[in-house]
Amino acid sequence: MTTFMNDPTMPTPSFPGSHMVMDDRYVFISGLTVSDLSNGHAAKGDVKEETRLVMRAISRMLEMEGGSLADALRVDVHLTDLMTINDMDSVYAEFFEPGRYPARTCTESPNICGGCHVEITVMATRQLPKEQ
Repeated sequence: MTTFMNDPTMPTPSFPGSHMVMDDRYVFISGLTVSDLSNGHAAKGDVKEETRLVMRAISRMLEMEGGSLADALRVDVHLTDLMTINDMDSVYAEFFEPGRYPARTCTESPNICGGCHVEITVMATRQLPKEQ
């Protein structure tokens, strides 16, 4: 069964979509920017801080479903300037066990919504509760 859900700690999406979609096997998290977070506006322009806030939100969303970033299989990262990839990577890597990074695509997208510099999308394995 497919479930469509918005994170209750974040503003309702301004686009026709859901923050998360889950089925029996996977959790799909829509691309998030600091503009999607209620507390992220002050971070705009600082790629490291934008990355940190978005990754924390994604981690929290996966934890709400009983998982973690260790369950991430694929990540898509969009940067307004690909020259900032090393700054983004320095923070991104902190959220994963070394050597256990998800498959990833990183592209330059010059016009990310809300004037942000980083947008991150995640697909993770869903951790279903064990039957008793």
